[in-house]
Parts: sequence; structure tokens; C-alpha cells
Amino acid sequence: MIRSRSSASESGTPPVGDDLPGLRGRGFALLIAATAIGLCGFAAVLPLVPLWATRGGAGEFGAGSTTAVFMLTTVLTQLAMPWILERGGYRWAFPVGSLVMGLPTPLFALTSDLGPLVAVSAVRGVGFGMVSVAGTVLAARLVPHHQVGRATGYYGLAVGLPQVLILPGGVALALNIGFDTAFWITGLCSVLGAALAGGIWYADGGRNRSALRSRGRSARAVSDGPSGDRSPSPLLPLVMPLVLMLLTASSASAIITFLAIPLTQATWLVGGALAAYALAVVAGRWTAGMLHDRHRRTLLLLPGMAGATVGMALVTVALWSVGEEAPGTGTTVLVLLGAAVFGLGFGAVQNETVTLMLNRAGPAGYGRASAVWNIGYDAGAGAGAMLLGLLIQLLGYGPAFAVTAVALLAAVPLALGGRGSRGRPG
Repeated sequence: MIRSRSSASESGTPPVGDDLPGLRGRGFALLIAATAIGLCGFAAVLPLVPLWATRGGAGEFGAGSTTAVFMLTTVLTQLAMPWILERGGYRWAFPVGSLVMGLPTPLFALTSDLGPLVAVSAVRGVGFGMVSVAGTVLAARLVPHHQVGRATGYYGLAVGLPQVLILPGGVALALNIGFDTAFWITGLCSVLGAALAGGIWYADGGRNRSALRSRGRSARAVSDGPSGDRSPSPLLPLVMPLVLMLLTASSASAIITFLAIPLTQATWLVGGALAAYALAVVAGRWTAGMLHDRHRRTLLLLPGMAGATVGMALVTVALWSVGEEAPGTGTTVLVLLGAAVFGLGFGAVQNETVTLMLNRAGPAGYGRASAVWNIGYDAGAGAGAMLLGLLIQLLGYGPAFAVTAVALLAAVPLALGGRGSRGRPG
């Protein structure tokens, strides 16, 4: 799905950064808890709403449009987030966004008609756009510079670990107990996440408040990188990791949004594949984060892209042979293995691209880098859902997934541009 050296502030207050509670502080713990619990309302609903839409008679293109609209409003919100954060949004963006994401969720249970589903998805996307950017930035702002690598790693775990249970569990819950129950539970999770995030302001005796103010970092930290260069990093260095995020996120959307539909005869396989995918994403992201923190280099971007390509190819082969009957042993193995290998590569690409963007943007551009990275993730997911839904209706599942695998393969050489890139010194 989230560093400057301390210096005197513009108002003459003590240096900000080293005096933060950091990784061991209650404020950072609340951020992690709010992320893990609040984003359950995001992860569970992603495969549920398209499946619910098909129950109401929508085709694959219509089902994919629910995800696409959600991601569209997410991206539009993310475009405004750097401006919002610098005008007081660090304190309230996460809790308010989590409420906007959670409160409308039970409305999905009222109807399976496509129009209302798209409308509710659009509202929820605004909330997720706020949470996604604010969470990534807060993970960096709440810790001193030398802890940023581990902070983004922990934040990645908070985003990914719940999905190990929530992605397959939400589908299983809906199919066995009811969609209305699943929508109510996931909505309440986001509301609880809002309450936890609101507590960051009061935690640790108020020591986190400097990080939650737009001028919480020093004036020099806003304009200088660690090396003292007063020229903020342009957007151009962010283009390569942005393109990789767009492509890999669109491919992930294929698995999350559409894998359950052709495999409805084997719900256990859908649950197993989504669990394998989610667990592998966590493992890939954590491994990449730890290696980057230890070696101060981008090491797994190229292997991650290669792994994502291989995994998608395996899923493609499996879906090419799926029919009306329950999948056989070979198909089962290919789906599970492909989802896991893709997830491992995608997780590595996630962490490598976000650290690459943060390093290239410097402290002056944390908000910008977070917004660009999240836009790449969410725009890719939305566009992938829409385009793949159209391709599935025209070509079928196997050929449509094959197009995704080929696109990933074509993007692998781009990862060479980030191989071995050094992080900024802590």
C-alpha cells in the first residue's frame, strides 16, 4: 500500500527529529494499529464489490468499473494531498479519510445494482486517497531520519499482513454468512482505524505534534536535502518507479478483482490463492525493506519485476484451461504458485519503488513522493480493473491475463534504472 537531519526551526524551537519518540513511541504504534485495522475495510471490499456486482447481473466490465471508479476518486484525492498536508492535514487527514472510507461501506448491502455500487465506491475512494498518502508520510515523519527504512518496512507490514486473512476471509465470509455481514464488519474496521489515528496527537506526551504540523520539520529541512542542496528534486527522477508501480499494480488488480469470478466452483482455491498472494506481498516488501535499510541500496527491483512477470504467466496458463467444471490438480497448483510468485515480486517492487522515490525526492519532497507513489499504485489498480474487465469480455480470461503478463515482461528492462541505487545517508 508510507528524515531530515534535525535543525533549528523557523520559529527558533528546538531541533525536530531526534527528539521524536520514533519506532518505540506510542504514536508510531497507533499509526501501525490504525493502518492494520483501518485498511481491512479497503482490502476486504476490493474483491467483494465486483463479486457482489456480478450477483446483480453486471458483466465483468461493470464489475471492474466499481474498482476503477474507486481508484479514480482515490487518485484525484491523492493529487490534492500534498497541498492539503502542508495546510494542516497531517493531523486530521488519516482519521477523516478512514471515516469517509468506512461509514458508507454498509450501504453496499442495500442493493447489488451497478449504479449505487459505483456511487458508494466513488465516495469511499476519496477516503482511501486521504489515508494512503497520509499514512505513508506519517510513517516517515514520526521517526528520526535513521529509522525511516525500518519505519516504511513496519508500515508495509501493517498494510500487508491483514490482507493475508482479509482478502480470502472477506470472500469466504460473504459467500458463507452473507455480503451484508461482510460489508458491516469491514466498515466498522475503518471507523476503528479513524479512532486510533486520532490518538497520535495525544500520544507520547504530545511529542509527536511537531510531526503533525505542516511546519513540524525545520525550514531548512523543507528546502534542503541531507547534503544541503537547496534545489528540490524534480518529478523526472520519479517517472521510472512510477511506471513500474502503474504496471505491477494493474496486474495485482487482475488477481484481486477477477480471480474469484472464474473460480467460483472452487471457493477454497480462491481463498488459498488470495492468501498466498497477500502473504507473499508482505514477505517481498519486508525483505526488500530490510535489505535496503542494511545495504542502503535498491537491490530487489529487477528481481521483483521478474518474479511478478513469472507469477502472472503461471496464473495465465491456469486460467486458460478453466471451464465450467471444478479446476483440476494442475490448474490448482498453477493458480496457487502463480499468485504466490507474483505477490513476492510485487511486494519487492512496492518497497523498492517507494524508497527510491523518497530518496530521490529528499526531505523537501516527502509529500510529493508519497502522492506520486500512491497514485501509481491506485491508478494502476483502477485502470487495470477497467481495461482487464473489457479484455475479458472480448477475449476471455486466459488471453486477457496473457496481455497483462506481456506488459510486465516489457517493463522488466526499466527496473535496470534503479538497480543498486543508494539511499540517502541516515
